[in-house]
Amino acid sequence: MNYERLKTFIAVAEKKSFSEAARILFVTQPTITSQIKALEEELNTKLFERTTKKVKMTQSAKILLQHAKEIVRLSDLAKKEIQDIEETTYGELGIGCSFTIGEYILPSFLKKFKDLYPLIQMRMEISNSDRIVTHIKDQIIDVGLIETPMDDPRIMIEPFLEDELILITAPNYFDNEDEITLEQLKNVPLITRERGSGTRAVVNQYLKQAGVTMDDLNVVMELGSTEAIKSAVESGLGVSIISKNAIVKEKQLNLLTSYPIKDLSFYRYFYIAFRKDQVLKSTVDLFIDELKQMNDGGLLISC
Repeated sequence: MNYERLKTFIAVAEKKSFSEAARILFVTQPTITSQIKALEEELNTKLFERTTKKVKMTQSAKILLQHAKEIVRLSDLAKKEIQDIEETTYGELGIGCSFTIGEYILPSFLKKFKDLYPLIQMRMEISNSDRIVTHIKDQIIDVGLIETPMDDPRIMIEPFLEDELILITAPNYFDNEDEITLEQLKNVPLITRERGSGTRAVVNQYLKQAGVTMDDLNVVMELGSTEAIKSAVESGLGVSIISKNAIVKEKQLNLLTSYPIKDLSFYRYFYIAFRKDQVLKSTVDLFIDELKQMNDGGLLISC
């Protein structure tokens, strides 16, 4: 059975939609229809019942799905082992990064990785953690670097770097203060990341442990990127809690400053995420190995 037809079949079966399968495989819907029709002719059976609203698998499709995933897995494994024997490192690598990692931590690592493996073609998507995990499951990207652990049976996660979140303000926002209290935090205008953001999830977790909810805070704005938050804080619109990696330059230029919160710290790990049921491509293995080695060597440690 043709590898590409099986990949198409798996995508339609998992998404229960020809149009969604076309979207995640980056092909047209007629191509999906043609691939499924050819597979049905090859097997002399009907695989899907199509209605105006959804696609339903036949009993034949349910049987095929059990074996198709294993056939694809073994095919990917064979390609990977052959490539390892050839000792030529090339291919594509799709990376998804949450905003803080993609904008402030990963660029220097990617330069070193590209120098080591110039034949690997990389593409990087920067989005929030929820969207990255969805794209990993849909196989739009190969690996993700996210800011919060995800409890998903189809996703494997591993910590690779510790980060600290800090309260940032415009210079001299709190006159003659070395640190602020939780009561002060409740009263100042607070700018937060959007729902689904890893940063927001971590902040909520630590505040909840301290007996504080978002309803207790004076949230004046939700923004979809760290850069937007920094600009708003710099303009004096309020304060925010973000990664200390994100304001290294601004602190050097005295555009932003930070304050500790009494009896409260925000620590988290960044995580590598990938599909459990998939043979990782050689490019993904190399990326993960180099990421871990560079962190072990102190090249990725948060500033």
